[in-house]
Amino acid sequence: MTVLTDVKTRWDRVALRLRAELGEDLYTSWFARMELEEFEQGRLIVSVPTRFLKSWIETHYVSKLHKISEAELGQFDTIHVRVRMRAGVAQRAASDENGSHAPHSAAAPHPQPSVVAQAQAVAAAERGPQLDPNQTFETFMVGSSNQLAHAAMCRVADAAPGAAVTFNPLFVHAGSGLGKTHLLSAVAHRVKEKRPDRRVMVLTAERFMINFVMALRQRDTLAFKDQFAAVDVLLIDDFQFLQGKTMQQEFCNAFNGLVDSRRQVIVAADVPPSQLDSIDQRMRSRLMGGLVVDIEMPDLETRRRILQSRYETMQKRDPSILIPDEVLEFIANRVTGTGRELEGALNRITAYQQFNNAAVTLDLASLVLRDMQSSPDGSRIKIDDILKIVGRHFNVGRTDLLSPRRARSVVVPRQIGMYLAKKMTARSLPEIGRRFGGRDHSTVLHAVRKIEDQIKTDDKLAREVALLIRLVEQG
Repeated sequence: MTVLTDVKTRWDRVALRLRAELGEDLYTSWFARMELEEFEQGRLIVSVPTRFLKSWIETHYVSKLHKISEAELGQFDTIHVRVRMRAGVAQRAASDENGSHAPHSAAAPHPQPSVVAQAQAVAAAERGPQLDPNQTFETFMVGSSNQLAHAAMCRVADAAPGAAVTFNPLFVHAGSGLGKTHLLSAVAHRVKEKRPDRRVMVLTAERFMINFVMALRQRDTLAFKDQFAAVDVLLIDDFQFLQGKTMQQEFCNAFNGLVDSRRQVIVAADVPPSQLDSIDQRMRSRLMGGLVVDIEMPDLETRRRILQSRYETMQKRDPSILIPDEVLEFIANRVTGTGRELEGALNRITAYQQFNNAAVTLDLASLVLRDMQSSPDGSRIKIDDILKIVGRHFNVGRTDLLSPRRARSVVVPRQIGMYLAKKMTARSLPEIGRRFGGRDHSTVLHAVRKIEDQIKTDDKLAREVALLIRLVEQG
């Protein structure tokens, strides 16, 4: 296999871009050992040393990798991630991740970790996301959509030492931007404030996996396991991203140890336990055995309070920002999404005011927010709904949409369906591929990019896609 020198040079620039955008920590964990294998005929082939790295990159970073690679290498259709087999540490780590514990040969003795390495592993395992000092119970906007989740979190945070654990585990699920992370941070702040002797650990699923991989590389998973033994409250966010049989088993062991010893575990995810398709059934069952609560989209009154709070904060920083009450009311009615979307709408209006030195009016707000949805929550749209509406519109059966058939009368509706699923749901590319007949994530990415390109030049297709979006939104 021959790779041109200039392609290698451009691939080095891809690595630099990844490092800059993701940060040193994430880059080192997931991309430092990725190598370019081939770039030709519209496809990029890269390799990594373990199957776990391959699965994680394909699930969480393939879109970003594709975008950054195209910026340096030029446009191409697909990315393939391979696992390369090499002797040494990478291969032994891969064996460990796959559950293999064959003895090492005499020629390659098991390396003993130094005291420094063990200390580094423990310190790395204890690192969690930096808590936002502003994410407390006092700053959380309580409404009918999140009242139960807020009450349950308060009950857990205010529990006295030695008291019976009421909800264990406590599982909170909601779409992105609805306050899961805020509530987790609020619990951590409250416990540290009222019970400083209690040890709180806050992790994301991604950080849990990074720490475990680091422990494997240090050849010291014992330190990784031991750091959970003294935890009183474990808070884990973005649980839906936990991937891999070994990773799940490791988390399950830590989880069982904490729950069985009556120490508190709080888990947050985008979906309820029953929809965690990648998680083992036993783990899903244990998660459902506690209290499962959801956070819905904020109602109108809650949106008003969120906007008022954000506006008051802006005015404290810059008293020249002036937004009439009628504009705040317009935003509350226009933007029916998450708190982040409301804050984003407010930021857009204030930025437009400052950059153009114009007074904020209803007309200006309507112009600036013309592309923001006032339709029902897009996160509630299901892929099954899209399949049904696309199939009915094009007179193509669901079986044909999910089949391997390559006739144009089937391929085009299928690609449009994948495009709509990517644009209108929070599902990942691999999950969309599975729902469209078990297709690869690269096939979904190709379909999305193809429809995106075609609607720029094909007015008929653009109108057709716009009509389908309206039909899906209307249910």
